[in-house]
Amino acid sequence: MTRLSTPAGSVRGSSLDADGTTIHRFLGIPYAAPPSGANRFRPPVPAAPWAGVLDCTAAGPAAPQNPENPAPPGARPRTWSEEGCLNLNIWTPATDGPGRPVMVWIHGGAYLSGANSDGMYDGARLAAAAGVVLVSINYRLGALGFLHLADLLGQGYEDSSNLALLDQLEALRWVRRNIAAFGGDPDNVTVFGESAGAAAIGTLLGMPASEGLFRRAIMQSGTVERYRRPEESARVSAGFLGLCGLDGPTAKELLTLPVERLLEAQAALERQLAAKTFAVPLPFQPTVGTPSLPVPPLDSVHAGLNSGVDLLIGTNLNEGSFAVEMRPAAAGDPDYPDRAAAVLASAGVPSADASGYTEALTRVLSRQPGGKELLEAAIADTVYRQPSNRLLAARQEAARNGAGKTFAYLFTWRSPAMGGKLGACHALDIPFVFRHLDAPEAAFLTRGMAPQSLSDAMSGAWAAFAATGNPASAGLDWPGFGAARSTMVLDDNARVEEDPRGEIREFFEGVRPLPAR
Repeated sequence: MTRLSTPAGSVRGSSLDADGTTIHRFLGIPYAAPPSGANRFRPPVPAAPWAGVLDCTAAGPAAPQNPENPAPPGARPRTWSEEGCLNLNIWTPATDGPGRPVMVWIHGGAYLSGANSDGMYDGARLAAAAGVVLVSINYRLGALGFLHLADLLGQGYEDSSNLALLDQLEALRWVRRNIAAFGGDPDNVTVFGESAGAAAIGTLLGMPASEGLFRRAIMQSGTVERYRRPEESARVSAGFLGLCGLDGPTAKELLTLPVERLLEAQAALERQLAAKTFAVPLPFQPTVGTPSLPVPPLDSVHAGLNSGVDLLIGTNLNEGSFAVEMRPAAAGDPDYPDRAAAVLASAGVPSADASGYTEALTRVLSRQPGGKELLEAAIADTVYRQPSNRLLAARQEAARNGAGKTFAYLFTWRSPAMGGKLGACHALDIPFVFRHLDAPEAAFLTRGMAPQSLSDAMSGAWAAFAATGNPASAGLDWPGFGAARSTMVLDDNARVEEDPRGEIREFFEGVRPLPAR
């Protein structure tokens, strides 16, 4: 057992061996008061210091959520509770000596599911190999984290649609106050996350309250463009109220409805949206034009907010393959081009320009894409790759005023699962970063064939970036993004390419140019 005294109170953790290194682990530490009762749908309240010694040898509950359907292969069921879900886990090689770089992980899950206790996010191996203090946080999900109630409930609920992000900010404040006791450097904090976790980081970059809370950011398959306007969020809230059997005059009953009833309505809303979109339904998103997020994040980044933060951002080559391969076609291959055009239209590409996308993809592939291939690429580009490119362009503009360093990557190692159909799919990068290629949760995708050398290179690069702001490490000579759009291609043989798939980027710049500053 390991006992520590921190500004928040005394904690008791445990120690374990991680690849020959002793790691001290503290699980389920509350960073905010329970978001239940009078705190439901309200901004987080900092956790009060506790008396005595807090037992931190077991993970705390996840935020309330419905089971994933289908559940990811190898995933373990999550235990959730509205009480105590705002907790964090810490792994550290030592609690003394000079302060170590701190890496704070924000999990993904479409803002609907996920937990810091998921096996894939166990930070022991990464902390051991990299010599960092690793923190993993929970935050409110779904309706409890994003329901827009400003117009319905008034004072005190003006920011109810951004509670998940406010939770993350509160966790980062807790880290700043307490992490030195765990051997971390509070002035050298890197936030990193994947999918919705990376989208959250992109949004944090555009929130004025985030300034000074982290020095660096890593976005894996993320975006700064996942948000709604207040009128759009109000429509979602009205639909959700109806599914709860409520309306505007009775909206206050949301404050006392059982969590299970909220989750039932949430599941029904997800089903409604799933019938209308081919990609992953995203019923709950942050809302701009609110106190904590006054303007779209990309606009804030373009204007220079958090310009001193070093940024590492990238995507996987086949981000859309799960959506295509795990969902049967309605009428065979001829339906795919129409679906691809609908996906492009949802991202602001006029239907008249859809053929231009196909032509750009043809030039990249040096052949005509098949129907499935076209749809998968359209999802990958509209949801992940091109939003990342627009963020990189905005950073280039901000760099004129002395911004932090910017680095880019493209992950291309192909999973052997399903006969290779998934390719470099969404979330495949996670076990490489956390050094869990052999984990049960990774087995479906890695099949024992993933190169350990690539995991060593990626985890080393992520750690080097957290320590110094530069991902160059043993075996990886990684230049900044710059005018050449230098991008590290992460595969069996990692290499730098200038502007990979640039024909597609140019197409999107033609139909969705970055606004002038």
